[in-house]
Amino acid sequence: MPAFRSAQPSTDDSHTAPTTSTFSPFRSRIFLAIWIASLVSNFGSLVQSVGATWLMTSLAPSADMVALVQVSTVLPIMLFSLPAGAAADVWDRRVIMLVAQGAMLAVSATLAVLAWLGQVTPWLLVALTFLLGSGAALYGPAWQSSVREQVPRRELSAAVALNSVAFNLARAAGPALGGAIVAWAGAQVAFGVNAFSYLGLIAVLLAWKRPASEARLPAETMMAAMLAGLRFARLSHSLQTVLVRAAAFGFFAAALWGLIPLVARDLLSGSAITYGLLLAAFGGGAVGGALVGGQVRERFTSEMIVAGGSAAFAGAGLVVGLSPYLPITLLALALGGAAWLMVLSTFNVTVQLRTPRWVVGRAMAIYQAGVFGGLSLGGWLWGVVAEHYGVPTSLIAAALALAVTAFLGRVLPMPATDQINVEPIPSNLEGESGRPSLDMDSGPVVASTEYRIAPGNVRPFLAAASRLQRMRRRNGARRWALLRDATDPEVWIERFETPTWLDHLRVRERMTVVDREVEDRILSYHQDEGAPLTRYLLAYVPVAGGEDAPNVRDPRATVFDPNLPPALSAERSV
Repeated sequence: MPAFRSAQPSTDDSHTAPTTSTFSPFRSRIFLAIWIASLVSNFGSLVQSVGATWLMTSLAPSADMVALVQVSTVLPIMLFSLPAGAAADVWDRRVIMLVAQGAMLAVSATLAVLAWLGQVTPWLLVALTFLLGSGAALYGPAWQSSVREQVPRRELSAAVALNSVAFNLARAAGPALGGAIVAWAGAQVAFGVNAFSYLGLIAVLLAWKRPASEARLPAETMMAAMLAGLRFARLSHSLQTVLVRAAAFGFFAAALWGLIPLVARDLLSGSAITYGLLLAAFGGGAVGGALVGGQVRERFTSEMIVAGGSAAFAGAGLVVGLSPYLPITLLALALGGAAWLMVLSTFNVTVQLRTPRWVVGRAMAIYQAGVFGGLSLGGWLWGVVAEHYGVPTSLIAAALALAVTAFLGRVLPMPATDQINVEPIPSNLEGESGRPSLDMDSGPVVASTEYRIAPGNVRPFLAAASRLQRMRRRNGARRWALLRDATDPEVWIERFETPTWLDHLRVRERMTVVDREVEDRILSYHQDEGAPLTRYLLAYVPVAGGEDAPNVRDPRATVFDPNLPPALSAERSV
């Protein structure tokens, strides 16, 4: 088996870099190998999806049960994405991808055998589909965040689009093939094809010689990693914006996405082959959208792409809900597929380019939870609406609501991706001047930095300090405060705590280029010639029992002097 070694992606985006085109990422051998294997795997997944959905129409033909098959595929992504994202940031992503692929192979083979024996019931089908979705939830964050290890940063947008092309090329032909397989040989063969399709990707991942990263600090625990990811999401305005926009898009787009089998059966009076043709039209449109995506991103902003794509998808939903003719429905779905690709790839690229490496797996997981959470909830709700009021009513109502979301940009505009650099900066964790050498579990640690600010610079200094506060807390600092000396009003003290010295080092290691710019902005207002004075203080507590009792550190507590404000007590206690 040939070994595929990862290229070392360059972050140099200067004019000397090769010109980026739609197919530039294929210069990376590992990206090309994974792309081809993923294309085959995507074919299998879509063949399986057609088999499961069409099988449900015969096992339990109600609209809500049919929609539940789609929901069971994406619901695990909403439920398990955060642990999967934390695992992608803490452990070896290649190993995680292998485990996920192996588990999905086993579930698909089980489903094929049970279907062959005629033992599949509606709820067993939903349960096994849920397990397949769980494997996809584990695989997704590791796969998405590993793209940055396969191609240079300047080619990331093209790589994300090409990954979408791989899925939608499969969507263009896979469903039609799946419909033919189901019509000719039954759903059990479709499930078997899916199981076989995982083998190629497993082989490529086994051959991938991903370079081991030289971690300078011990890995986080899973719980700490998940909490750090949630904290980052809570303090990242860019990620919050994408989450809201993606969840809204997914919720209303789910009607068209989840009701296509009922469009084929009820609105067009078709068969499994008709259903496959509809999905092929949607996938073909998405491929077309990916191929022109580079030119579109060069001419339009992210906000214009998301708003325009939402409006176009809404228009496609309206036409599908009103049209009784197959050719018109196919054209509308092709438009919807192109809009779907452009909108979701814009969300994806925005998250990856606005997120530091240390948390990108968790950020991608949280993003996926948002968009697929919207798809899950929307798929169920619009299925219920279709069951009670009809498929056309459900499609039209969702399309009109989605059209309204195109105006969300007036409140939450999409963040730009070309005005920020979140690449990590080198940090000498042990050898910086004035920094102590402590045991990793020493703490709690109070870090304080003293600035001298001229009266005329106080207002811009405070404005810069608000950005500094968000940055410190996003990277792991706690109880951040800005204090002013009552005896010398020109002296300002930045203060924050971390539970241990290891946590303090993590705050420093997570610094990015844009974080350093925030610090440099603060330093530009410091009027002394020397650097600001920084202190690292350890907080201790005495054991109750009087003066003769031995002093023992309690890492969960801080000494409080009743004569001082709480913000200053830790400094006084040391």
